[in-house]
Amino acid sequence: MIVLQPVLEVYCSADFALWPVAEVERYGFMPLSGALAAAEVGTAVMRIAECNNVEPETDGHPPKPADPLGAFLYGLLTLENLFTAGGLRVTDTDAGVTLLPGCCNGLEERGDWFDVLDGDGWASFGHDPSPLAERRGDRVQLTVDVERDDSPVIELPAEELRRLLAGAERHLADFLDLAAAWAARHLPHHASRVTAALARALVLPVPGSAVTPDELSGRSGLRADG
Repeated sequence: MIVLQPVLEVYCSADFALWPVAEVERYGFMPLSGALAAAEVGTAVMRIAECNNVEPETDGHPPKPADPLGAFLYGLLTLENLFTAGGLRVTDTDAGVTLLPGCCNGLEERGDWFDVLDGDGWASFGHDPSPLAERRGDRVQLTVDVERDDSPVIELPAEELRRLLAGAERHLADFLDLAAAWAARHLPHHASRVTAALARALVLPVPGSAVTPDELSGRSGLRADG
């Protein structure tokens, strides 16, 4: 059985105190979906904000707030191009093989997977490890780490990959709905802006917006069907 999940790269956050978060491994990947507990959503929002907790390089941004919460959210709420460390995790449960996104890969780049199906026929997803997906006729080969001569591989039909990618989009949309409700409870003074920023970070329409899937696809390169 092949399982594909959108995952967020997370770190241990023992000293974080701005809102409740879950205990996580020192380094690992958190699957994003609508099934997360409130503290897990808090961890995900914390990590996405942390990925973008940098000073903007251009002028024209408002000054960074002095309060700890405003300062932590500053990059998430003001940066034009947001980064969400992680990507798509693919597991062949029968063979015990897992493809993980490499370093510097982001969930906002997952449209590259559709290039494998409908574009150049290949895509890579970061480094250390260096995963690669290649279309070969009506099948797709996923190499866990092209830097290894003995790298494990996962093979699946191209149409199954398309179905799995569509499922990942639904999981992310469900997570964003959950995060919007979480923000309303835990960040009431920032909820609408945080929700909009998370939508941009994940390349999804804001929950309840009038953006159509076709309009979103035109901006991101994401496509759920052929």
